[in-house]
Amino acid sequence: MIGTLVNAGAIIAGSLVGMMIRSRLSREIVNILFQAMGLVTIAVAIPMTFRSGNVALVVISVAAGAAAGQWLDLDGRVRRLSDRLRGKGARDEGEPASKFTEGFVTASMLFCVGSMAILGAIEEGTGKAPTLLLAKSVMDGITSIAFAASFGSAILFSSIPVLLYQGALTLFAAFMTRFMNEAMMNDLTSVGGILLIGLGITILKIKEINIINMLPALLFIACLSYFWG
Repeated sequence: MIGTLVNAGAIIAGSLVGMMIRSRLSREIVNILFQAMGLVTIAVAIPMTFRSGNVALVVISVAAGAAAGQWLDLDGRVRRLSDRLRGKGARDEGEPASKFTEGFVTASMLFCVGSMAILGAIEEGTGKAPTLLLAKSVMDGITSIAFAASFGSAILFSSIPVLLYQGALTLFAAFMTRFMNEAMMNDLTSVGGILLIGLGITILKIKEINIINMLPALLFIACLSYFWG
């Protein structure tokens, strides 16, 4: 899991840099950086959504995943976890709990949901060099600088779900590599792209979309794609 470890380390390093220079960046610069990241997120996500050859499976998976996530209250669970992390040493001077939670949730989603996270973890899990995850590490490291300049130590803690999520995907891919095919990968990428578009809209503050509660869609599409194929 070298790629995942490097990725988490890049986020930690970027977060530390962002926390050190946050007082030197004006609010206007931080805002424009967030707008840029929101636009880039949507631009990257749009082509992903067209990878699947079965739109019906994608629609069913997103709808079923959203309903399941809402029923399980995944968003609430993540936010409670964020609050506990903040209480164990993540408290910045004068930083409200709501801002810490917003930063932790947004950064974790951005770093975990996407084709590079999924495909990169699978690439390494199948025994190949972690090229995608190393490239993602550079991108996430730069992004975490801007995030930490605004949200502080919350971004530092977002390295934890990246480590757990991508590490689990790598181990899962190592076990499931004989069962996966290109069609399944394309279906997963399409659903991930839809979730990323929602995240980009949230980052741009156009409308807040509860992406965390939609995460089970990735599990649904994996199962449906496997049995459909």
